[in-house]
Amino acid sequence: MNMARELKIRDLTLRDGQQSSFATRMNQEQINRCLPYYKEANFYAMEVWGGAVPDSVMRYLNENPWTRLETIHQAVGNVSKLTALSRGRNLFGYSPYTDEIIDGFCRNSIESGLGIMRIFDALNDVNNVKSTIKYVKQYGGIADCAVCYTVDPKYPEPTFFQKLLGKKKPQPVFTDAYFLDKAKQMAALGADMITIKDMSGLIPPRRVATLVKLLKQNISIPVDFHTHCTPGYGLASVLAAIVAGVDVVDTNCWYFAEGTGAPAIEFIHVICQKLGISTGVNMEAVAKINAELRTIRKELNQSVFGADKPEPTYFNPVTDTLPAEIDALFDAAIKAAQEDDEQGCIDACRKIEAHYGFPAPNELVQKAEIPGGMYSNMVAQLKQLKAEEILPRAMELIPSVRLSAGLPPLVTPTSQIVGAQAVNCAMDEKAGRPMYTNKSSQFVGLVKGEYGKTPVEIDPEFRFKICGVREETPYDTSKYQMQPNPELPEAGGVKLAENEKEVLLLELFPLVAKGYLTGVKTKAYQAKVAAEAPKEAPKEEAKPKAVITGNTVNAPLPGRVVEVLVKVGDEIKVGQDVVILEAMKMENSISSDYKGKVKQVLVATGDSVQTNDALIEIE
Repeated sequence: MNMARELKIRDLTLRDGQQSSFATRMNQEQINRCLPYYKEANFYAMEVWGGAVPDSVMRYLNENPWTRLETIHQAVGNVSKLTALSRGRNLFGYSPYTDEIIDGFCRNSIESGLGIMRIFDALNDVNNVKSTIKYVKQYGGIADCAVCYTVDPKYPEPTFFQKLLGKKKPQPVFTDAYFLDKAKQMAALGADMITIKDMSGLIPPRRVATLVKLLKQNISIPVDFHTHCTPGYGLASVLAAIVAGVDVVDTNCWYFAEGTGAPAIEFIHVICQKLGISTGVNMEAVAKINAELRTIRKELNQSVFGADKPEPTYFNPVTDTLPAEIDALFDAAIKAAQEDDEQGCIDACRKIEAHYGFPAPNELVQKAEIPGGMYSNMVAQLKQLKAEEILPRAMELIPSVRLSAGLPPLVTPTSQIVGAQAVNCAMDEKAGRPMYTNKSSQFVGLVKGEYGKTPVEIDPEFRFKICGVREETPYDTSKYQMQPNPELPEAGGVKLAENEKEVLLLELFPLVAKGYLTGVKTKAYQAKVAAEAPKEAPKEEAKPKAVITGNTVNAPLPGRVVEVLVKVGDEIKVGQDVVILEAMKMENSISSDYKGKVKQVLVATGDSVQTNDALIEIE
């Protein structure tokens, strides 16, 4: 008898699922409620860490990221391999790190229970994933190397005169051969599996089927497919990948699935049953996870969004019979995928999703072919600048900004860098300034070469205009300086970071970890003092509010102060940078519209500010 083909399932609910739909706000107590059922569910792997999780659990929940990973491992054991998402040389942060930090980070992650590290680079620069592959394998982990899927921009048609001058549209870069070449290079470096990582959900069924077959023919390690449902291809594309012979697919449990997230495991289960494929997942345990997730979803909607998002109509494939017309749609979708009828497959899958009340495709993202997060960041940036009307122009400028910057794939952080720069260029144009008058420090770094090699060469003259150098200048990790680790007088003189894991948090998330660790240490010390001498704690006196009489430099958007570049008494010029503000994963230099002497500095490093908050007073 033929053994049924097996398909492995990686569940993303506790990392990408909650990040895509609920702003990464699940706390440890909510996670703990699901874990007994995860132990029964028997997923091949569970993505629980990396991405925005470590930053968010410190920033918003006041929890320790290492505890998150260790607690899940204690509960689930070796039933499912725990997975984290890491940005190659940038790890979970935004700057390239030294091998020493990558080594310590991989060792501690694996000791804390991590089984698989999914490693990607925002530029698909294979050089940037080398060190992480080496250390993950050295400490006994599985190196899952992701090739970031992206598409060539839709360039405007050359005008009649441009054609006369011989100007042609740029040649496509992101061909099947490009993706295969990246996968082969990663396999040669020791990758244990390759993921086609489609973070924007832009890959249609036919394209993913072609890529899966190509990779399966040319490399001997398992292939995983990761996508999102935002533009409306997700379910159809996962079905096409399964028919094409993919080894692993990424899914979410029902109440955290679809929409901006990955397809629902329940749909994939139905498809696999019809195809005679075994997933090994215990769907009765998944139903128990969903019962918890439904409550957690309500809690998160109230606490994060202040309102309930409409929930899908629940479907449990173990106990519920499919309505005849939906059963027929599944058959039609499978037949279409097998016959390479792309539109038929997409239509049937969208009807299934609509029947259960999942969000409709985001047509704007589908047409613009940019990630949903990049689009929402641009909208937020323009809202802060009170210039929403220039969004269409900023969207139009994305292809040219992206091409000038070496055509980076649009994935965090390059999607944010390109999107923010397109907004800057549109603002420059509106104000009658030359384009690229305003540029973020990250855009300068990208063009300079600090993030790695871009898919196409950057014109040396453009690089000179943006960075003041013509040659590609890689980031020099030998100049890397460790974060300061002072003693905390307010916590009885203990070190800010007292062990290697805390030092790593400080390196990867300098501002957030500093605030988090200071709070934890101070609280522990105060509790100890109170226990030893129970007496009334002195009341903190409220700081007198600063009186402002001069001109102020205000925050153009909400964020966190990374650095204050001036001090009281400094003479400053118009256009001089005075504060660096981190907002939406980008560092923004805030400059002064006034000349004069700094009278007051109204913020300190680490402070959170809102739009229009005064930063500096100038007299």
